[in-house]
Parts: sequence; C-alpha cells; structure tokens
Amino acid sequence: MRVAALYDIHGNIPALEAVLDDIRSAGVDEIVVGGDVVLGPMPNETLARLLALDVPVHFIEGNCDREVIAQLDGDELSHLPAQVREIVGWVAQQMPPGYVRELESWPMTLRLAVDGLGDVLFCHATPRNDNEIFTQLTREEVLLPVFEEVNAAVVVCGHTHMQFDRTVGGLRVVNAGSVGMPFGEPGANWLLLGPDAELRHTTYDVGDAAERIRATSFPYADHFARQSVLQPPAKEAMLKAYTKAELSP
Repeated sequence: MRVAALYDIHGNIPALEAVLDDIRSAGVDEIVVGGDVVLGPMPNETLARLLALDVPVHFIEGNCDREVIAQLDGDELSHLPAQVREIVGWVAQQMPPGYVRELESWPMTLRLAVDGLGDVLFCHATPRNDNEIFTQLTREEVLLPVFEEVNAAVVVCGHTHMQFDRTVGGLRVVNAGSVGMPFGEPGANWLLLGPDAELRHTTYDVGDAAERIRATSFPYADHFARQSVLQPPAKEAMLKAYTKAELSP
C-alpha cells in the first residue's frame, strides 16, 4: 500500500489540485490529510474536493481546524492574535453544518500499516499535542520525552510547514511540509509513503493561484497570495523564528 500524506493545505485549492494530479501519477492507494485544512481562502472548496476523492481519505485534526470549531462553539479565542481571530471568524462563517460535523469527527492521531515501513503514526504537530513546535534543528534530548511512548516504526507530522526526515531516539520522524503555505521554494510540499518515505515537491502556476486567491473575500487575501504562494518566507528565516517558540527541556 502506498499512502500520500497531505498536511497544512490551508484552503489553498490550486495547490491541492496540483498535488492531487501528482498523486494520481504516483499510484497512491490511500491519502492521509494531516490537519489545518480549512483555515485559508477557499475552505469549503478545499474540503469538498477532498471528500469527493475516489480513493480512501483519512483526516486528522490540526490546531487551526480546532480553533474553527471553537469559534463555532462560542469559545473564547483571546489567546490568538487579532488577525488570526479575524481569519478564524471568517472561515467559521463559511462552514455549512455538514462540514462542521465533518471537522468535529476528526481524531488527533491515526495509525496505518504501510508497505516497507510498518506501523506509521500520523499526528499534526506531536503525538501528544496539536500545537507543539519542533524542527529539524531541535535537540534530540528535548524530543525524547515527546516520543518515548510512541509504539510505531515511523511518525509523520506537519504543523511547522517545513519538510524534514530525522530520527529521535531511533524513531524515524518525518515532516510532510505544507501543501498550501510552504516555507522556502514556491510550490506544494507533501509526503509519499511506501515502500520508503519520500519528501515530494509539486510545482504549479502560482501566478494564477494568486489571482484566484485575491478574487475571494478572504481577509488578507493579497497577503496570503504574496507570502504563502508567490514568495514564501525563506526556510532559514523560519527556522530562526521557530527557535523562540519550540519545545524546551
């Protein structure tokens, strides 16, 4: 069995469409969508496209999906920056009841047996939390307590929007990167599993995608088009920024 892991799509359906074309060429049997699906410019279109696929699709919840549900439940979101609260509120207003129930049904983790790899645990950020930050540079001794209880051959995560493939105490941990909001080179990043774990990058017409995004009523649509599609932040700059928020001993 071959599995495609698509993380952090963030409502960028042009990027998703390009990745789905590559997935068809790769002969994928199942897809895991690793959270942070709808917080972006085209939330309903993105979820509709994923739900209509003709291969089995498994979803797990990301921190942004959780915040949208919290907004719909009337929870206090003062812990979020004002700009993020505005975006969460806009996305929540777009969600029809059926899609809300869909989001609410997503688990925090998922396990699948993948040919050549064995038991793979999928989570959004870490197996214990959907919002913890770590990168390829985070010291192993900091991560050992996070992964010590994991009984799997491989852990697949996302959340930080940067791909990596590293080991933590002998456990292979792979970050699938972001389909819709990558850091580094423009395009869409994802992961192909089986018989190994292969970090993939898909190019697409980012100019056309930027125009489609700007045509939506999404708050900060132009900023999303420029910063997440046309000229994503450099990976080195984001690694430096994440050191201030990453897990600590």
